[in-house]
Amino acid sequence: MYNKATIVRKFKRKPIQWTRNTVQLLFSFFLLYVGWKFYQFYNHFASMGVEPFVERPGAVEGFLPISSLVAFKVWVTTGQFDMIHPAGLVLFTIIVFSSILFRKAFCGWLCPVGTMSEFLGKIGKNLFKKQFEPPKWLSVILSSLKYLLLIAFAKVIIFDMPIIASIDFINSPYNKIADIKMMLFFLEISAFSLKVIVILMLLSLFIKNFWCRFLCPYGALIGLGSLFQLSKIKRNELTCIDCNQCTRACPQGIKVAQKKAVMTPECTACFSCIEACPVKDTLNMTVATKKVNKWVIPSAFLAVFFGAIIVAKLTGHWQSTITYQDFQELIPLLDYIGH
Repeated sequence: MYNKATIVRKFKRKPIQWTRNTVQLLFSFFLLYVGWKFYQFYNHFASMGVEPFVERPGAVEGFLPISSLVAFKVWVTTGQFDMIHPAGLVLFTIIVFSSILFRKAFCGWLCPVGTMSEFLGKIGKNLFKKQFEPPKWLSVILSSLKYLLLIAFAKVIIFDMPIIASIDFINSPYNKIADIKMMLFFLEISAFSLKVIVILMLLSLFIKNFWCRFLCPYGALIGLGSLFQLSKIKRNELTCIDCNQCTRACPQGIKVAQKKAVMTPECTACFSCIEACPVKDTLNMTVATKKVNKWVIPSAFLAVFFGAIIVAKLTGHWQSTITYQDFQELIPLLDYIGH
């Protein structure tokens, strides 16, 4: 058990990590609340109106990246903004393009899957007193999997799907209830899917952030913004004492101690490496070659993320145009739509 003095001392030593973990937990609890409200919304229609009506929370559309990618293609190609899942398109656009300046801050600060993966990794480290790192050759192979998945999605959606087919998909009955189908996938999960999830969770106990590092195509897409190299963590080789604390602290397994600058798309701007470094100003975040305070990137990212959502709501780009009557007609047909 930590006493108050110990907690204060630990917070002073790693204020960014304590703040980040708090943001992660609060956002995860918020998403659980959103999920509960969404289930109540669905239950109203599934019970034929017996259960009370609850407003559908737009935030659930953040769990529809494929639908959002199709909508983004249509928006860029035709100028038509998707009003079937507008919140999904808004979130997709913010998350992907914010990475140009803020790297994969969404993954490190808000993503609930990333939060769970990190949490499992910490449990594994406490249980086994260490975490296992795949050999370099295996890490290269595993890391390529998420990019192969991303390429496959990009080929099918961006290059192979005609724009007319993309528009038809957006307005299809299946897309209109895709968020409900996603929810029911987890509520009525098959034995096979459950086994896959359990295996991924077990792997995360042994290898930190296994899903995020090796399999997540959404994370691979977000990471592409880092290729612009507008922001990066730089290491001062003259003051570095080669203690490897930064490498051990990195939740993405980046060999920070071996780099002059961390430019890899795997960096989530979590600042674990900077706060783990025992030598002041040996590791620093830079934007356009200029050193910035370690609070700038996360603070600016969170301000842009939530600010854009507020703007979307105020300008009418958040609430779906799917009507109450649409849900009345579609939800009873869930088992038939998409088959």
